[in-house]
Amino acid sequence: MIKNNKAVTLTLAHINDTHSYFEPHALQLQLNIEGKSISPYVSNGGFSRIATRVKQLKASAKEQQRHFLFLHAGDCFQGTLYFSLFKGKANAEMLNALGIDMMTIGNHELDMGNQPIADFLDRIEFPLLAGNWDLSNELPTKSHQLSNRDNLFTYQAEHKTANWITQSVDGEYIALFGLSIDKMMDIANVDPDTPFTNAIETAINTVKAIQAAGINKIILLSHLGYEGDKDLAKAVTGISLIVGGHTHVLQGDFSDIGLKHEAEYGECINDTYIVQAGCHAQAIGHCNIDFAEDGTVTSFAGKNELLVGRRLCHDKSLLSTLDGDIAGKAGERLTHHDNIIICKKDPLLQSLLLDKYIPRVRKLQNTIIATLPQDMRHIRIPDEKGGSDLVPLVAESFSFMMNKLGHKVDFAIHNAGGIRSSLNQGDISVADIAGKLLPFVVPIGVYRIQGKYIEQALEGAINNATNNGVVGSGTGSYPYTNNLTFTYCAERPVGKRITELAIFDKSNGWIKVQPDTFYRGTSSAYTMKGKEGYDALTMMEGEGTITQCSMADCFIEMIKQYPEKLNLNLG
Repeated sequence: MIKNNKAVTLTLAHINDTHSYFEPHALQLQLNIEGKSISPYVSNGGFSRIATRVKQLKASAKEQQRHFLFLHAGDCFQGTLYFSLFKGKANAEMLNALGIDMMTIGNHELDMGNQPIADFLDRIEFPLLAGNWDLSNELPTKSHQLSNRDNLFTYQAEHKTANWITQSVDGEYIALFGLSIDKMMDIANVDPDTPFTNAIETAINTVKAIQAAGINKIILLSHLGYEGDKDLAKAVTGISLIVGGHTHVLQGDFSDIGLKHEAEYGECINDTYIVQAGCHAQAIGHCNIDFAEDGTVTSFAGKNELLVGRRLCHDKSLLSTLDGDIAGKAGERLTHHDNIIICKKDPLLQSLLLDKYIPRVRKLQNTIIATLPQDMRHIRIPDEKGGSDLVPLVAESFSFMMNKLGHKVDFAIHNAGGIRSSLNQGDISVADIAGKLLPFVVPIGVYRIQGKYIEQALEGAINNATNNGVVGSGTGSYPYTNNLTFTYCAERPVGKRITELAIFDKSNGWIKVQPDTFYRGTSSAYTMKGKEGYDALTMMEGEGTITQCSMADCFIEMIKQYPEKLNLNLG
């Protein structure tokens, strides 16, 4: 047993939900300078700026003889072409270069199942915390075993606690453990033999076990979301600090530069401080925490800092700089802003990006695959103007690609949330598709299923999206189809809302879907697992087949071969 009897001073830096945003991106500000409103763009964030700021914070902590920790609260995967191209390899190398001390697992790390986590663990030089991920029944036949990894800190089924890490600070110990969304099966593609346990119950048991081991200074690295963190703080006593992610909350007041003021930095609930630092590598949070001998926090002070370049620009291209007296005063305002750091890029990390990754990304950004004759609108739930122009095409591309691979599918279903943007008139590049329209690298699968379950899946997805008789998980579940047509009658009883369900047959045209007849469909692996109202798809024959093709792969291949499909005027 460890006996604690010393006070501890700690400086902690944190980021979350970086989603492969290694390069800076343009951020538009809203400033009022001497009564005049201006809306300049700045270069914001990026890993090279984070690296510079972390080195500064670490040096400052050393001068003040404070222990330093740098944490990532999950969701480094997905988001940009860097993930579409390199599937986690670049994420591991860039996080290693940043000098992360530890990270908790996010839901997007599991979008493609457990295999990418195994590859990620092979590459990272820091521990990955997943304290409510139960690997005790992991299938021994897997080629990508996780339960035997010494850099993965998961759930101890025997004791119903998280495995934790202890950090020694001048002979005194701090315990850190990680928790992620316990409904991971609902929102990610975690393998079915490795479920997530209840986060709050795991936290209660873990805190008791840590305290029984003689440690009273406890930090939770969380990917539960801001409201989830607050709920946990109310329910669990003994955690000093929760470093959170998932909901992209940028704590602190940035309203004077045009950003939303969501919450104060370091909200304190039940003697637990809660911090979160936005998303997309735009900011870094840091705080100084002083612990008394008994583990209570005697001092807490910190903030989030938006990391920006020095230039104020006319537009998001960042090519043309604002000049004049107002621009000069705006620059001064940002320089002296408490929550903004004018930050240079770290040359070592920038060289890593330039040498290994940027050239391949630029090539995709310059590869034009089609020219769009008009804007194509994306909306999740149809409105008075109609539905999404794009999701039906994406669904069609699944059918196209699966048929090309020899799977002979009859129909496709895709959820509206799988598409993240509209498309604007003009040249369309590979980067527009894989980096903006379909940035999530989720594989496509095929399955055989009876007509009655197709009907149930469509109704369940729309019920979920519209909160019709159920508490839905969001509008993203709304279904769009290829080779299927139907009518949804919202006022009818549950189970009877889909009418006129028909499937297109090349020989006979549109024919009624028969309840007991088997049809071959294609959807994303996410939808095939019955997420967000699609439960009936799990009634497929067997488990279906998951291919190596992503959503973007299918769409790009179809548009290359049939660019005219982007012309809405052709019907």
